[in-house]
Amino acid sequence: MNYNGIEYNECEEVYPPAEDTFLLIDNLIINDTDKVLEIGTGSGVVSISASLKCIEVTSTDINPHAIKCAESNIKLNNRENITVILSDLFENIEDKYDLILFNTPYLPVIEEEHVDDDYSKAWDGGESGREVIDKFIEQAPSYLKKGGRIQLVQSSLSDNEKTLKIFEKMGLKAEITAVEHIFFEDITLITAYK
Repeated sequence: MNYNGIEYNECEEVYPPAEDTFLLIDNLIINDTDKVLEIGTGSGVVSISASLKCIEVTSTDINPHAIKCAESNIKLNNRENITVILSDLFENIEDKYDLILFNTPYLPVIEEEHVDDDYSKAWDGGESGREVIDKFIEQAPSYLKKGGRIQLVQSSLSDNEKTLKIFEKMGLKAEITAVEHIFFEDITLITAYK
């Protein structure tokens, strides 16, 4: 498969690139001197795209299948400025970055429909759709350089206004920078500046 010149393979047990992935790729706010961190890299296509425009990318995922998939797609695109790390959010991250990217697990999932496997961690946002988003926003500013940016994808179903308010409460200026309407929801890209 190919998106914007990036070759990739989809992998079992890994969230495949979709509209939310491409919304993030198409709206990256990135500089050639940036050190970039992507949380939840999945197949690695966002990190590969970012790596073409910056110094280095660190890609993480909680799903070991995604780590293998991302590594394989990185090799397929001959990218040598990407490091892949198994990590639950910032658990294994020590550095600070100019840009942090996260296509969040944003779908509201009621307890009875919750499945505890590697694949569903890519989209299951808990009952409110905010379980992982809120944890991420709480931790992310500590890993962001002064003047850095966070770009986060979520759904209108998981309360965009709440995300904007929490970022502002934490001292970041946040705004919706891109929207794509899909079926019964808007997929939104929120950019926050430190």
